[in-house]
Amino acid sequence: MCLIAAVCATARRSAHVVGGAGGSSMRVGFASAFQSTAVRTSSTVAPVSLLARPAVTSSSTAAATNAFSRVGSQMVMSATAATDSDVATGVLKRVKTADVTPSDEVVSVKGWVRTVRKQKTLAFVEVNDGSSLSGIQCVMPFDSIDDDTRAEIDKLTTGCSVDVTGKIVESQGKQAVELSGTALRIVGECSGDGYPLAKKRHSLEYLRTLAHLRPRTNTIAAVARVRSVLAGSIHSFFQDQGFVYVQTPLITASDCEGAGEMFRVTTLDLDNVSKLPMAKDEDGKATDGVDYAEDFFAKPAYLTVSGQLGGETHACALGDIYTFGPTFRAENSQTTRHLAEFNMVEPEMAFADLTSAMDNAESMLKYTVGKTLEKCDEDLTFFGKFYDKGLKEKLDNVVNKPFARVSYRDAIKFLQEEIAKDPSKWQFPDVEFGTDLATEHERWLAESKFNSCVFVYNYPKCIKAFYMRDNEEDGGETVNAMDLLVPGVGELVGGSQREERLDVLVDKMKDSDLDPEDYWWYLDLRRYGSVPHAGYGLGFERLVCYVCGIENIREAIAFPRYPGHAEF
Repeated sequence: MCLIAAVCATARRSAHVVGGAGGSSMRVGFASAFQSTAVRTSSTVAPVSLLARPAVTSSSTAAATNAFSRVGSQMVMSATAATDSDVATGVLKRVKTADVTPSDEVVSVKGWVRTVRKQKTLAFVEVNDGSSLSGIQCVMPFDSIDDDTRAEIDKLTTGCSVDVTGKIVESQGKQAVELSGTALRIVGECSGDGYPLAKKRHSLEYLRTLAHLRPRTNTIAAVARVRSVLAGSIHSFFQDQGFVYVQTPLITASDCEGAGEMFRVTTLDLDNVSKLPMAKDEDGKATDGVDYAEDFFAKPAYLTVSGQLGGETHACALGDIYTFGPTFRAENSQTTRHLAEFNMVEPEMAFADLTSAMDNAESMLKYTVGKTLEKCDEDLTFFGKFYDKGLKEKLDNVVNKPFARVSYRDAIKFLQEEIAKDPSKWQFPDVEFGTDLATEHERWLAESKFNSCVFVYNYPKCIKAFYMRDNEEDGGETVNAMDLLVPGVGELVGGSQREERLDVLVDKMKDSDLDPEDYWWYLDLRRYGSVPHAGYGLGFERLVCYVCGIENIREAIAFPRYPGHAEF
């Protein structure tokens, strides 16, 4: 299945609009859908991290923050209470709620209001700035704030953005610390009646319709923080191991998997089908096919399903490399495990075999999961409470328990023995050599048979990609490939030793109905200094699901893309 993808190719002179009338455009969408969409970008504003103000001569610590105005990327205040050091520097420090500790320093906390509780003598304002799950409680005593602050408090609603000034002190309540506020200003108002994220629990399905606002919820914000730590630790692992980070192209003429489920990229005018250039046969007569020699790239082009083939070119020169970027698949799947746009981590290692790839994948996962346990304790505790009761124990096992390894033939034997006990319990009870394992099979192996992460290796040649090396010991019936299965998810990593023998690889391409001429550059790696090499691919969003204990992959990415859905 191929879909027609549309990507904007020309830009207006305006810095805010890409594409539009007067220029050709690449179009993305189904082959039968002939609509194009202009893409608009907004100008950027430098982030505000410090609040600058003129120095004041009074040493009083009474609250006196008056109206301020935005100048460039700073907030200029007419007057405020601060310590002597603040007065000397003229700068009021902004702090993130994740890092606050008690101090005599007057600081600024900026974020969005979660709740407001007003009593006779004071108000409690819960502010979350996104840096932590809990945010911070701001206590605003009415006898310590000015009239302007009191008026602002009366206008507070859930969702409005605020700038609160005060000192971080030990809390007298359940939380460890709180902000003893002296001033508060509303930065951006939020209509209490129209705000779709009122203080109540929303379903994850409903939140997908508000993908632009759902990062303000506890679940999606926690996912984003864990995702960030996972991404950073993946880069750290490979950099520390001496791997070179390579960015492979998103637009390609090669089908890496040979499955044909790719989005097509074209600049041809799909709104005017009658004028599409048609290919001609040997007699010069028009055929039913489009002549892509008239297209932007002068040949059929697609959004990539993998960076592997491009990664191999650099591994065969630099030794060890990895890619980490978006990939696309036009698979008409609505399952909780599939997306049309997702990110892949794909290392490639020269002078390596399948064992090397399995060793590296195990070390990488232990490192990244360990870093997440270390840095995201609050978020993982939240996920363990609401989504996966045994989450931390499961992640601890990843870090501390060796991964099991079993051949595909033995895995099939174990499954057949288990299924025979009661076939009615299985959705897919027919399992034999050549069966592409279903999720229920993968999860049983990881969760019940081995109770750990497990590598299944030496898969049948008939169910794996053309570039995987044939095993010589069984006459090429299997390939030197592996999948890593993890409890709760199933397949998380897939990899192989790559076929480095030129003649064997050419024959495998032909068997997969691939034209070797289209892969001439890939075959050159086998012609000129070929080496044994291996690699694997990690579906990043699946890793996020696994570490967070969430079931649906559509919660693991900011703006999920799947059949029938490309909003935002």
